[in-house]
Amino acid sequence: MATRVLVPSGVLGLGFDREALRRAAADKPDIICIDGGSTDSGPYYLGAGVSKYSDASVRSEWKELLDAREVAGCPLVLGSAGTCGTDGMVEGMLEMTRGLAEAEGRRLRVAVLKSEQPAAAVSKALQAGGLAPLAGAPEGGIAADDIERCTHIVALAGAEQIAAALRTGADVVIAGRATDTAAIAALPLMRGEHGGAAWHGAKIGECGALCSTRPMSGVIGLEFDRSGCTVEPHAEGARCTPESVAAHMLYENADPYILHEPGGHLDARGAAYDALDERRVRISGSRWVASDAYTVKLEGARLAGFQTTSLAILRDARYVANARRWLDRLEAFLAREIPVRTGLEPHDYAIEFRLIGVDAALGPLETRASDPAEVGVLAIVTAASQETATEIARLANPFLLHFPLTDEEDLPTFAFPYSPAETERGPLYEFALNHTMRLDDPMEAFRLEVTEVGRGPSR
Repeated sequence: MATRVLVPSGVLGLGFDREALRRAAADKPDIICIDGGSTDSGPYYLGAGVSKYSDASVRSEWKELLDAREVAGCPLVLGSAGTCGTDGMVEGMLEMTRGLAEAEGRRLRVAVLKSEQPAAAVSKALQAGGLAPLAGAPEGGIAADDIERCTHIVALAGAEQIAAALRTGADVVIAGRATDTAAIAALPLMRGEHGGAAWHGAKIGECGALCSTRPMSGVIGLEFDRSGCTVEPHAEGARCTPESVAAHMLYENADPYILHEPGGHLDARGAAYDALDERRVRISGSRWVASDAYTVKLEGARLAGFQTTSLAILRDARYVANARRWLDRLEAFLAREIPVRTGLEPHDYAIEFRLIGVDAALGPLETRASDPAEVGVLAIVTAASQETATEIARLANPFLLHFPLTDEEDLPTFAFPYSPAETERGPLYEFALNHTMRLDDPMEAFRLEVTEVGRGPSR
């Protein structure tokens, strides 16, 4: 018998087609799975332990998903709760669930899976040779001090940890940091469906309707069996095609054929994508390859300083045309003046400029010449304290407003779009861990708790 998984959206807080969700829930899927975030938006959210999504959006959508779970009569699983899956984010989602259950007069059995790692445990694994760097890990390796400086460290749960939570009989699973695919793959694997299909379908469905012709509609259904997986969007007018489904293997994946997960990897080199009709695509031919050792990915972030920004706008045609030359001259000037005026050494601060409209996104990699009417000059100052960062930004202020292209011309006047011109961005975080950690048992680094929330008769 097949296992049917409903994925309402690529992430909680992004939105979904409500009518499509209503119809899909009424069709009684075996499980509803949704992701709660990732570290795609940089280290700040993990470092600070805060969500990137609107609280109002998350609460509204979570209520609708709890309603859909009630209609479907199946478990609801949230992975990477609160964006980065720290313990605090998991507890926040548990409290939200408690409040919504009480307001609706429901009683829910909730399994909470925590992924945050104590620095001491990670240091012990390092000393025992249990950590291995991934591409992009800090050069020169890491030491125990690097681990201690992390404000938050999380391990990415896989299907095994989600399955353990489901085996508790929970109505709702709130998981800390997990791979984007883990929640979707867990139940099909528990039921003995095809391993390659379980992971391949999970990868395709992780972002909801992004694999369809209506990517913003959100709601996707996946049906897993002993030989493959069928993908179908639920929104009116949405279609999955072999091209739209196969293309998602390229999304956030360095290799479009290999996907690494805890305990092994998906090999999609032999995959076939067949259109069953105008809406549905059948995936078959993928393989799951188990690894010799069970490892989980670690993510850690630490404080790297404080930042203050300023934004000026050039509109004079001559300065717009010579923006790069002007900025090179300004950078050289400030490099001389800042140490003289503040007593700071060059290693005490960093000041970065980006020319918006010229090459702000790609920098020296930019190949497209443009003819903008104006250019934004974004100054980003980083220092060990907020006061120092702001002091340097204020020092640069008059020169962002008036600085000539040559010594022999009148001072130009540019524009600040707001006052004060400086904006304190607060703490800056950086990733300090991008490693795998070897486990003797999949649950070794994770904690599972079960509780009942809300009002009404006990289960």
